[in-house]
Amino acid sequence: MLRDYLELSRPKDWVKNVFVFMPVPFALASGAKLDRHVFALGLLAFCMANSAVYSFNDAQDAERDRAHDRKKERPVASGRISAGRAYLWSLTLVALGTALVLASGSHGALLIFAIYLGINLVYCLGAKNIALLDVFLLSSGFVLRVLLGCALLVVPPSNPMLLCSYALALFLALAKRRADLIKGLDGSHRPSLLGYNQAFLDHAMGITASMAVVGYALYSMESNVVIASRKFASLPFVMFGVLDYLRLVHVRKSGGSPVDVLLGSPAMIATGVGWLLAVFWSVNLP
Repeated sequence: MLRDYLELSRPKDWVKNVFVFMPVPFALASGAKLDRHVFALGLLAFCMANSAVYSFNDAQDAERDRAHDRKKERPVASGRISAGRAYLWSLTLVALGTALVLASGSHGALLIFAIYLGINLVYCLGAKNIALLDVFLLSSGFVLRVLLGCALLVVPPSNPMLLCSYALALFLALAKRRADLIKGLDGSHRPSLLGYNQAFLDHAMGITASMAVVGYALYSMESNVVIASRKFASLPFVMFGVLDYLRLVHVRKSGGSPVDVLLGSPAMIATGVGWLLAVFWSVNLP
């Protein structure tokens, strides 16, 4: 039973919270102070919020998941955990997350925590069935992660960074819908799929991928904390990561789960490490 609740919480998907760390090196270079205690509590609270949303959504989608080749093995869809217990577990995780974010003392983090839960409640209760609205709401979660990082460091977010992160998040959400279509899923599993086709998703992914790279380039140029001669040191890693993700989506027909793509690709992991090293080398740390 404990293993089933752990699976229901999907701790592997906490990897998405890497977006929380995106502002960290730039904020430290601008003179912000990293309070490890506050940052850890805020991050853990958001992990609880993630798991609460997954549990709630699995309870909502149990009937549809039973018709999916992989999702039918999830705890609620398979009957190992009842929908009622999944809802109760979701509420418990929300309570735990609320306690953690309050303990952090960050009012900004508390607001982002509440907005994240509110958006996902709207998504789970019906917005996920509307084409385009579903991917916009999905991608907002990644932007909220970036904003959480800023809130925990008490620094204002940069507009180019928000542009980059939101475009990248839209790109990942569109790739997820494309993977659903490639697998042959239709409106009976996810009604929003009736509003998509592969050609549209391919074009939309190209647009958002370009926006993400351009947004990051703008941030690199405008940032006051990046050494002038090293402003584009980390840009090649961003371009490589976006293009490699596109390659995996089109060549290997992946993209259904960003976490699986990342953890299953040594090249993507190496690119992330390279980006981080390049950023710390290029910013003017005090």
